[in-house]
Amino acid sequence: MKFRLIYPRWPKLARQTEFHLPPHGPVVFAATLPDFVDVDFIDENLEPIDFDDPVDFVGISMMLTVQVKRGWAIADAYRAKGVKVIFGGIATMLHAEETMAHADAVFLGEAEGRMERVFADFRRGALEPCYNFLEQRPDIGLVGTARRDILNRPLYNHKGVQMVDLVHASRGCRFHCYPCAVAYLGGREFRPRPIERTIAEMAAIDNNRLFLVDNSLAQDTAWEMELFREMIPLKKKWCCHPIEDKPEVLDLAARAGAWYVYQAVFDTSEYIRERIKRYHDHGIGVEGTILLGLDSHTEDSIKRLVDFLLDIELDLAEFTVLTPFPHTRAFDELQRQNRILSSDWDGYSADRVVYRPRHMSPERLQELLDYAWSAFYRDESQNIKMAKLFQQVVRKEMADNTFRPRNRELAGQTFGKERTGK
Repeated sequence: MKFRLIYPRWPKLARQTEFHLPPHGPVVFAATLPDFVDVDFIDENLEPIDFDDPVDFVGISMMLTVQVKRGWAIADAYRAKGVKVIFGGIATMLHAEETMAHADAVFLGEAEGRMERVFADFRRGALEPCYNFLEQRPDIGLVGTARRDILNRPLYNHKGVQMVDLVHASRGCRFHCYPCAVAYLGGREFRPRPIERTIAEMAAIDNNRLFLVDNSLAQDTAWEMELFREMIPLKKKWCCHPIEDKPEVLDLAARAGAWYVYQAVFDTSEYIRERIKRYHDHGIGVEGTILLGLDSHTEDSIKRLVDFLLDIELDLAEFTVLTPFPHTRAFDELQRQNRILSSDWDGYSADRVVYRPRHMSPERLQELLDYAWSAFYRDESQNIKMAKLFQQVVRKEMADNTFRPRNRELAGQTFGKERTGK
């Protein structure tokens, strides 16, 4: 059976340097497919879909709300040809009811242990409109090694630089942050994978650079420290979401190859200043994730926040505006207050204001988003800051004898930057 798995295209943030990482959801899903399924993967961000190429069954994996309308259009095109289509992924779960109008089936929840049933139903012509397993999470030990073999690997280089591979060590999150849908999608119970399984998967990845995509590693201190201890011999270099702010944890993370973290910066407190300093003291870079437009934000406070980011010497910053994605506390509150202005999901890209802020007009918040990008990168461009962060990982790899330049020209560029400091 030829099963085509498609990841719909989506626009990057307007001010963000464009590059593409290998998507995580599709390769994890592919690992759950029965052996008789021949899977063909297309990342539409990087290659076109040939709708005339014959296929038995189509799966559409949607991660982001901004992908859903394109995903629906792809499904409509295939269904017009008589091809059955099933949807899955995070954005499918957030937009399930609307998606069902464009699908023969939608799958909600985690796929491990469930695909034999789905494909058996397909083969006998009896797909169910909705397979809902959101409240029936599988044993985390069933999570297998992701099927990275389905990726067209050369497409995921950026200007000759090898990008990171994505891997996860846990699911679920015990936190319930205001703008986040994880509590709905994966539950508020922290569910770590068996560490030996995670380490084996990391070791098998033919890439020294990884992105641990867990919602937060800072959920269980003993587990976190054991994970880092087991990672040390791998000599991988990796980025992640927050690490627990304890010296013993940060020390182990650095020894395990922590390259940089995505850290939310939500105020100008000394706590944030000291937290960023501790990361830096351990040789760990920081990309700040800065959410603008919370009800506590005024025009002056946003400008002070940008000044603060420059003062604490973040390595990078990514600015977005509050976006009320379905099944989040933000959506529930703003909808209850009648402050959501649009349900055009193409606008839910995190760089467009789709609600009424409390202390300014939507237009002014949009202007302040542009101001934040411009002010932070005024003296040093995003590309230069990214190059400096890349130099950090090269230095770490050289110290471990794991640096593998893809070509002599790239190696020359890298070493030239090391010498000149540019």
